Amino acid sequence: MRMIADFKATIENVNPKALVFDRLETLQVNLGNRCNQSCAHCHIGGGPEGGKLMGRPVMEKIIGFLRNHRGLCVDITGGCPELNPDFRFFISALCGLVSRLMVRTNLTVLLEPEQEWAPGWYSENKVALVASLPCYTESNVDKQRGDGVFQKSITALKMLNGLGYGSNEGLELNLVYNPGDGFLPGAQEGLEADYKRELKDKYGISFNQLFTITNAPIGRFRQYLEANGQLQRYLRLLVEKFNPDAADNIMCRRLVSVDYKGVLYNCDFNQALGLPIIDSNGTVATIEQLDEILSGEMKIITGEHCFCCTAGAGSSCTGAIAK
Repeated sequence: MRMIADFKATIENVNPKALVFDRLETLQVNLGNRCNQSCAHCHIGGGPEGGKLMGRPVMEKIIGFLRNHRGLCVDITGGCPELNPDFRFFISALCGLVSRLMVRTNLTVLLEPEQEWAPGWYSENKVALVASLPCYTESNVDKQRGDGVFQKSITALKMLNGLGYGSNEGLELNLVYNPGDGFLPGAQEGLEADYKRELKDKYGISFNQLFTITNAPIGRFRQYLEANGQLQRYLRLLVEKFNPDAADNIMCRRLVSVDYKGVLYNCDFNQALGLPIIDSNGTVATIEQLDEILSGEMKIITGEHCFCCTAGAGSSCTGAIAK
């Protein structure tokens, strides 16, 4: 069965300019699909056997671009970015080039052997952390992420709090919530209040912000929906909850995603689906062409999965984008 609505046509009916790239504010870099977890909803299929890892030659090209475009936000993701063998080399080189350096961590990796250096290094270099914790209850987290993940995450969060992360005056620690099934996130503000109350009262944990992210119907989450006969219902839900206010703020207008080979995408979801940015010659664009891409008019590549970013309060890598 096909989607019941076309995302491109839906957006263009609201704002024809919404699918034209605006300006580059964030360069999101995916270091590969190796991870110490195999989460049920992972859109890139990450796991311990992940073999797609960015090497130093691609990293050096990204560093070269950032030397000529200082002051951008760089958002490091994976998989589990800390498990890339050249992770430390890469982010050490970025520290003096960017206005904001964010690393997306799954928390449990900080407890893995040979990763003991990471929390202290993050603290010393004032790296903003975006940590995955899809719920504040143990049963929900372990169902989505694996047995024992919740308690390990709590241990890691306490360790980060001890280094100054998560307080109003300290280092930035944001958490990420995503639903455990085929429904939309609740209101971000309300969920943030719930998280802060539960984590503080039960575990003494503090953090700065909660980002609510809608599950994209791709990867393992799509497989889960298909296996349970829920895919079409979920796709219809995303369409029915389309929010024009969210459409004006979609993250792909100000973000470019780079994969482990240096190929460019409008977002990490497009990267997972193999939908790269195409240059003026009709070929797949890589980091070497990013200056050229930015100098022209870039049309954003879309698909049915894009409705997840405009449903309800909308969704981006930094949470809700509309009321």
